Amino acid sequence: MKTIKPKSVDEYIAGFPKQTQALLKQMRATIKKAAPTAEEVISYNMPGYKLYGMLVYFAGYENHIGFYSTPTGNSEFTKELSAYKTGKGSVQFPIDKPLPVTLITKIVKYRVKQNQLKTLSKKK
Repeated sequence: MKTIKPKSVDEYIAGFPKQTQALLKQMRATIKKAAPTAEEVISYNMPGYKLYGMLVYFAGYENHIGFYSTPTGNSEFTKELSAYKTGKGSVQFPIDKPLPVTLITKIVKYRVKQNQLKTLSKKK
């Protein structure tokens, strides 16, 4: 894993072992498909996606892929996330299991709607 600051998501992903890279690429593709107009950024030294504000982040670790749908992405999906280790706004997907692409897609789309509503309410 890279300890230097990545300048792009490609550079970030390249710093991991091949198995982890495959999952990180799948995570990236899933997020981009769920929010195609989101801007891809590096924030807090990990990939993040912005659309009407920050949507989600993800990160690679030795034994899991971290997914961060802060501040409220997890609260709507408590039942679906019960099979995973979670924290406030974070979830750990084990590296030795397939990513729950459908669930990740639902969470990203939920965050897009939240950010849109937040933006609309600020304009009023």
